[in-house]
Order: sequence, then C-alpha cells, then structure tokens
Amino acid sequence: MPQETRGDADVLRRLRSATAAEHERVEETLGLMDPRLTRERLATVLELMHGFWLAAEEGLDGWADREPRAAAELQWADRRRAALFAADRRTLGSPAAEPARPGLPPVAGTDEALGRMYVLEGSTLGGTFIDRHLATLPELSGGVRLRAFSPYGPETGPMWHAFRRAARAHVATGGDADAVVEAARTTFTVLADWCRPARAEVRA
Repeated sequence: MPQETRGDADVLRRLRSATAAEHERVEETLGLMDPRLTRERLATVLELMHGFWLAAEEGLDGWADREPRAAAELQWADRRRAALFAADRRTLGSPAAEPARPGLPPVAGTDEALGRMYVLEGSTLGGTFIDRHLATLPELSGGVRLRAFSPYGPETGPMWHAFRRAARAHVATGGDADAVVEAARTTFTVLADWCRPARAEVRA
C-alpha cells in the first residue's frame, strides 16, 4: 500500500507540473470566467469544446473496445461528455450540425488513456466554478442551464478521487508514468491550439 500511495502522488504531481503551462493557456484562451462573457462567445466555446470532446472520446472508445476491463475500472462509460456539449449547444440555439474536430493521436493503451482522461476529468474540477459563474450572467438568465462543464454535480469530488485511485493502481502495477504524462501534455497542447478561435473572438 505505501508503494501505491507514492506512485499516486508521483504521477499526479508530475501531471500537474508537466501540464501547468498548457492548462493556463487553455483557461486564458477560453475566458469562461470573464464577467463580460457573451452568449455568442459562449456558443463559440461550446462548439470548439464539442468538437474536441468528440475527437478525444473517439480515441478513448477505441481503447475501451480493446481493453474493456481497464475501461470499466476507470468508469469510462460514465465519463463521456460529448453528448452534453451537444445538448448545451442546442440549449443556446446553436446550429445542430456536428462541429469540426481536431486531430488527436490514437490511444495506444491504458497509459495514453489515462493521460487523455487526466485532461478531460481535470476540467470537471474547474467546471464547477465555471458553472456557478455562468449562472450569474444576465444573458443566461431565465432558466438556461448548461451541463457539460459540471457533468457530475455533487459527485464531482468522488469521480475525481476514483480517477486518482485508478491512476495510482495502474502506475503501481507496472504502468508507464512517462507515457501517461506525455499523453496528457499532447492532449492539452491540441486543446490549447484548437481553442485559438475563441481567443481571437475575445481580442476582437
């Protein structure tokens, strides 16, 4: 057990450190905590995020088909969010057409799946603050409720801790922490680059 605890702390600390710059770039680019956030800019962000999640989940679904036991341990079926972004876009009255997707590398195994999921799951922590902020915006008053940013509601903490435990167990039993970290960095970099149109809209 002590060995597992050290492995968990190691890989998570490395993930936070290795992706800090990209994480900050994504937050600045999206500007979702901006008090001047408009409905139109939010719709742009949701379209970009929907396309990214579709691409990210496609790779993870392929991994889950090949490694169903690992996918079940990571609760992958309960963590999918692309459909929530689609629903939120409909809530804002956006066109129903499927958005463009970025190119992401294939998910070769559970190491790479963990790295990608670290980015996706980590966003639910900040998503709770985004959700509260959006509820204060006048343009989203009148009962508009978005779900994709905070998909788990009161279960956000338990879902994140379950992911941490699964990451700890995987690394402690022979997983490649370097591969996990590299996959997370790659995923964050693609996300940051993909969100550039939202940043251009902020500057405009």
